[in-house]
Amino acid sequence: MRPVDLLRLLSLAAIWGASFLFMRIIAPVLGSVPTAFFRVSIAAVGLLAMLALMRVSWNFHGKFKTVLLLGVINSGLPATLYSVAALVLPAGYSAIFNATTPLMGVLIGGLFFHERLTPAKLAGVFLGLLGVGILSRAGPVAFDHELALGALSCLLATTCYGFAGFLARRWLDQAGGLDSRLSALGSMLGATLFLLPLFAYSALSQPPASWGGVSVWLSLLGLGLGCTAFAYVLYFRLLSSIGPVRSMTVTFMIPPFGVLWGALLLDEPLSMGHLYGGVLIAAALWLVLRPAAKAAA
Repeated sequence: MRPVDLLRLLSLAAIWGASFLFMRIIAPVLGSVPTAFFRVSIAAVGLLAMLALMRVSWNFHGKFKTVLLLGVINSGLPATLYSVAALVLPAGYSAIFNATTPLMGVLIGGLFFHERLTPAKLAGVFLGLLGVGILSRAGPVAFDHELALGALSCLLATTCYGFAGFLARRWLDQAGGLDSRLSALGSMLGATLFLLPLFAYSALSQPPASWGGVSVWLSLLGLGLGCTAFAYVLYFRLLSSIGPVRSMTVTFMIPPFGVLWGALLLDEPLSMGHLYGGVLIAAALWLVLRPAAKAAA
């Protein structure tokens, strides 16, 4: 892997680690659907301004509808699911559950995209899921139906990411590929259009008791512009340069940042549950990503 790609991976991990902190601040105040909608819509506006300032040509090479659909899978659904999780899970928990993305990628690649599914990768998948289970029961949050709902929301979001990574590589890299900035913009526009009717229904039927103060809206700007608009430009660049499975490994680097930001800024407790889950997921990462043994000459 080139040093520039490694730097992008680390930067993306730090940025996305902070996203769980922002969602933990926003979602309990605004609710899950408004949080998801404002996240992607602010990101879309930010990307529109970025492309205008950089004078990027709006040439989607006939892939605009495809990018919109990809945005629903890669941004709209996961943003909603993670906002639901943020209602009940500490930021560090959501970040660690997010680390199952490469494991989902291995399963999805083997089942649907003809990727080679080796015994080591399968062992990694089950070891990673075991780590998630131990984390759920051994951490500082009592295991109950709310924790189960939050965990399920996170796992469904990582399933969306797993499909989206392969679909983006298949749909967008054909015929010369697509500028990562345009991919990110189309993805945010698709997610915004998908969430707009859900947000309207939510705002009319169950409006939030409060639309938040300065801290909530500053967190929304950080979430939308930094953790979504800029982050997705980096992510689509990585998908094109190192492929979907390696790009998904960024999620294994996110938990330390998510736990760190939560502990430093939200005073969330640390426990041995983080260590147990982290060690098992790290072992799963090694099994999934270790280089395959070369055949003897």
